[in-house]
Amino acid sequence: MSNYKVLIFDWDGTLVDSIGRIVESIHVAARSCGLPQVDDTAVKGIIGLALPEAVEVLYPGQVDAARVEAFRRHYGEHYLGLEAQPSMPYPGVTEALSEFREAGYLLAVATGKGRRGLDRVLAGQGWEDLFDITRCADETASKPDPLMIHEILAHCGVRPERALMIGDSVFDLQMAHRAGVDSVAVGYGAQPLHVLQQFEPRLGIDRFSELGSWLRSMAGSEVNAYVG
Repeated sequence: MSNYKVLIFDWDGTLVDSIGRIVESIHVAARSCGLPQVDDTAVKGIIGLALPEAVEVLYPGQVDAARVEAFRRHYGEHYLGLEAQPSMPYPGVTEALSEFREAGYLLAVATGKGRRGLDRVLAGQGWEDLFDITRCADETASKPDPLMIHEILAHCGVRPERALMIGDSVFDLQMAHRAGVDSVAVGYGAQPLHVLQQFEPRLGIDRFSELGSWLRSMAGSEVNAYVG
């Protein structure tokens, strides 16, 4: 096991392949609320934020509280319809998470999803008991505020240098940096690696399996350094 004790995962675009559904649902909600369409790249750029913050970023000065609530309702209805068939984990995710648990890591989720939505998809994957703690945007501060990570660390009794945040958005990496936690940038989700590299992650990956390989190599290096 590497020097890290807690692995903190974003959900959408990191563990499950749901980015396309999020983008589609944002566009549908915008049309339903009479808001102008924005391009897919702009929508991907707000994934990771809580939905009210995301709407404010996409439509600055164009939405009041009532419109945000309508946007949330339309988004939720459309996304829930799409999720009748749950988004699939990325290749290798299910196996790797089990291996991480067996290796002794504590596992956590820090997501921009709401609690009801996360509980639903955890049940859909059969992962209700897989994570030691999960934190959602509607029960704490939205990313990139570091509060989610602070709460996870407090629950696990772990210092920041022993935690690793894995995510696919700039908000994941900003949150990690503000919490004093190392990060891994995921290049197959919402945003490409060249955008995420500006936040100086310890590692950039294009496949989830690369995370386990890196952690094992770190553990091996630490053992070798100790023996030497």
